[in-house]
Amino acid sequence: MDERQPPADEPRAEPANRRRVLMLGAVGAAAVVSIRPALAQTAGSVLNCEIPVPDRGRAGSFIDADGGVVAPGTKGAFAPPPRPFKGEEVKRALTGSQLPGTSYESNRAYVNYIRRLQRGQGGFTCFASLQMPRG
Repeated sequence: MDERQPPADEPRAEPANRRRVLMLGAVGAAAVVSIRPALAQTAGSVLNCEIPVPDRGRAGSFIDADGGVVAPGTKGAFAPPPRPFKGEEVKRALTGSQLPGTSYESNRAYVNYIRRLQRGQGGFTCFASLQMPRG
């Protein structure tokens, strides 16, 4: 059988330099080692972020059963909680637990409010982060 030779003007493929391959592997491993703690820190900060109910622009307003913001003293509405809720508390409440310091009805109203958050409202970024799947 005939062995084919590449034309003289075509560059020959050289075998990969072992040292270079090892260096690239080390760089890749270092990247993985530095990314994992960053992801863990991000996940931790998401659970520690805060969601004010209602947001600061409407502080003092009450929350109705559907999660809407209404005037203070509105019948059937709930006074705002004494502090913002932590991301971890909200995450648990979204899966069926109760927010701290709430009754069944006020918990439902606050969770409805949080679910209705939109871009630009206080707590939206925290809430959106809670919705992101974690790998």
